[in-house]
Amino acid sequence: MGLLTAACAAYASLAAWLWLTLAQGMFWRTDVRLPPRTAPTHWPSVAIVVPARDEAEVLPRSLPSLLAQDYPGEAEVILVDDGSTDGTGGLALRLAAEQPGLPLTVTSPGDPAPGWTGKLWALRHGIAIARTAHPTEPDFLLLTDADIAHEPDSLRELVAAATSADLDLVSQMARLRVAGLWERLVVPAFVYFFAQLYPFRRINRPGARTAAAAGGCVLLRTGAAVRAGVPDSIRQAVIDDVSLARAVHRSGGRIWLGLAERVDSVRPYPALADLWRMVSRSAYAQLRHQPLLLAGTVAGLALVYLVPPAALLTGLATGHAATAWAGGLAWLLMAGTYLPMLRYYGQPAVLAPLLPFTALLYLLMTVDSAVQHYRGRGASWKGRTYARPSDA
Repeated sequence: MGLLTAACAAYASLAAWLWLTLAQGMFWRTDVRLPPRTAPTHWPSVAIVVPARDEAEVLPRSLPSLLAQDYPGEAEVILVDDGSTDGTGGLALRLAAEQPGLPLTVTSPGDPAPGWTGKLWALRHGIAIARTAHPTEPDFLLLTDADIAHEPDSLRELVAAATSADLDLVSQMARLRVAGLWERLVVPAFVYFFAQLYPFRRINRPGARTAAAAGGCVLLRTGAAVRAGVPDSIRQAVIDDVSLARAVHRSGGRIWLGLAERVDSVRPYPALADLWRMVSRSAYAQLRHQPLLLAGTVAGLALVYLVPPAALLTGLATGHAATAWAGGLAWLLMAGTYLPMLRYYGQPAVLAPLLPFTALLYLLMTVDSAVQHYRGRGASWKGRTYARPSDA
């Protein structure tokens, strides 16, 4: 019975990997970059809104890159200091004084109103200032996190892509930092899993039913934001980027998501504990705080990622060739589809067979996210803990 169970699990895992490889929007390819674009005849105005809470560590590497944007049209930067205690707002003003460039406004919204997450409260305040500070509101809003550094042509390329393809939302998944051992093991897999859940090609198809964005870099038409009622309509969202994209999509907006080439996160995650907190703080929110979804996710991760190496080893140990072959082929497909993401991050191919170990870590992080939620410490970030939306 044990061998029969192992064989069935191995076949099921192999079938899952055949489906993922061939029918899940080619999620494993990393060639989805900004769509073809040409410079507009008239460059639209842009307000860059940066929510920041205790970001003094990373701001010297990110804010100057925004101030130095080589943009032909009218643009400004609005940094929203969300209750920082480390001097984030003052540091931003000093950095702007040291490096002339785009005009900078530093503002603070005060504590979030009931039912709002801190980031979305800060974005609401920054967007309101952007829309009312001048006689005419900006054509576009660039919503970018305080740990994201942009190359000088980043804004120009984003706007050209949006205007050329008539897009309402253009989002790039910033290239996360990969330096230490744990970052090498966990970070490329994070983006791989995200793309598997939200295949970029499927999102970018006209009439797509799937919607997602990457919150570190979102260029949004102001008119589309108004039609979607954001951020007010998603004020409770912990996973704000996906919620934003869905709101824009529901209101009839056209969205695009892909990998970045010249947009990078400068936030370090040197220890496993840092990466663990990054994932576990919102993993259970992604599952809508539903125990059944948690159970299904754990079972799915185990079947897809843990069964292949276990089946291969079991088949070899017991002489059951079919089980070994099924497990080995599933593991090979897993590693093969992971290779493009490792290349995108400049990592060695030897890390590809270790994806089951990384998936086990993510499984444990997801379970821990649920445990922390039921202990009253779920969905926490920088001193704030958020209730599930129905309880907020």
